[in-house]
Amino acid sequence: MIRAVSGGLILLLLAACTPEPESPGIGPGGYDPDMIRNQQAACEKRDGRWAEGRKGGGFVCYLETRDANRRCTAATDCEGLCLARSGTCAPIKPIFGCNEVLNALGARTTLCVE
Repeated sequence: MIRAVSGGLILLLLAACTPEPESPGIGPGGYDPDMIRNQQAACEKRDGRWAEGRKGGGFVCYLETRDANRRCTAATDCEGLCLARSGTCAPIKPIFGCNEVLNALGARTTLCVE
């Protein structure tokens, strides 16, 4: 009887040491080799334009705003940014670099996004 218990115990311990199989397409540490391709597909599904964005070569999904070029006097008037120089809603989002914009109160401010 002791042999049967110890044999069962050994099998149980060996089963506990077996690593769990990794999810398909996901590597060590949660790395997904298809992540960029999936993000690009999701962007294009939303009618976005997948292109280089920030410094350093990162890619971004650029989306056209529904209120592009509409007059604005504050950030709350726009889906994206309210551009101070033209007083119109930005045609795309995101916008990188430094831009003069109107904030939620209508005050002119500089917004820098890298």
